[in-house]
Amino acid sequence: MPPETPLVSFFFSCRPIYPPHPEVPASAGLEGGLQKSRDPWSPPSRLRFAPHLRKRARIGAACLLALLSAEPVTAATLFVSNERDNTVTVVDAGTLSVVKTIPVGRRPRGIVITPDGREVMVCAGDSDRVDVIDTESLKVVRSIPSGADPEALNILPSGATIYVANENDSMVTAIDRASGKPLAEIPVGVEPEGVGVSPDGSVVVNVSESTSMAHFIEVKTAKVIANVLVDTRPRVAVFTGDGKRVWVTSEIGGTLAIIDAKTHKVEKTVAFEIPAVRAELIQPNGIAFSADGRTAFVALGRANRVAVIDAATFEIQKYLLVGQRVWQLALSPDGAKVYTVNGLTNDLSVIDVASLKVERSAVVGRLPWGIAVKP
Repeated sequence: MPPETPLVSFFFSCRPIYPPHPEVPASAGLEGGLQKSRDPWSPPSRLRFAPHLRKRARIGAACLLALLSAEPVTAATLFVSNERDNTVTVVDAGTLSVVKTIPVGRRPRGIVITPDGREVMVCAGDSDRVDVIDTESLKVVRSIPSGADPEALNILPSGATIYVANENDSMVTAIDRASGKPLAEIPVGVEPEGVGVSPDGSVVVNVSESTSMAHFIEVKTAKVIANVLVDTRPRVAVFTGDGKRVWVTSEIGGTLAIIDAKTHKVEKTVAFEIPAVRAELIQPNGIAFSADGRTAFVALGRANRVAVIDAATFEIQKYLLVGQRVWQLALSPDGAKVYTVNGLTNDLSVIDVASLKVERSAVVGRLPWGIAVKP
């Protein structure tokens, strides 16, 4: 018999109080030819429970019913690319324990999960390919030739097309996800990196580090329709949830540019100042928005901070201390947490969105670069 749970033990402790056997007086013994009473644990046709036990039994039954009917809770899964180890670390978001370490191509950096949650795609820059990880088996199931030195990538909301930034070729390559065949090669600026996709899938924005521009690409024509000058060495481009603006971080410039997605004009440039931190260490990079779109979290690289910004006013609310050289960010599926990857401490940090506090951290691989989250 398996060990009893507290609830099961409770039920076994609720012993019924039986009435005396109808054929045997309560005071009668076993002598004098009287008939033996039945087994005290053989219940009669109708049982009587003491009042306090009846109440406990009803409560216990309700608890048991709730336990049996409750759906199982499954934590999200985190996928972290480790640039120095040539691996992707798989982490259980609930326990922050490492589930598996997956070998991939050389120098993995940019990483995304497909809209259907079935595959994680990671840029293996020095292998000139994109490795595809099955999120169930946690194995690399195929590799897609990507062009030279893929650094970052993104995928359309339909899940059909991947856009890869080829840093050495000054190109963005559009690739069919199913076949792995290239659909278009789009010339952009020098050293292209971050790739943003509009919520409706009609526009892709790529930033080029050495040209210091954000390039707006029309998906249906695979043509650049606008080039927007931003601060020095832009790294990441992210659309707001309503698709009206694009946020672009500039690592060397130390700023954040807010671009109108329709007019392609810079509406606002946000500068960061942190007491007792040298300006050259403030290197804006990854961006994550809260589920309601009201708050933005911006990684500040070697400043070892995440800036919390009001997305409506663009005012900086506070700075959160995390690991060293925080690079990329991701929001949990329920919107309750933000995960950061910290390159020089080889770990990830967990930020609670409601309290704006850093709760805990977990060790991953060496030089973690990017993160993707599976619900």
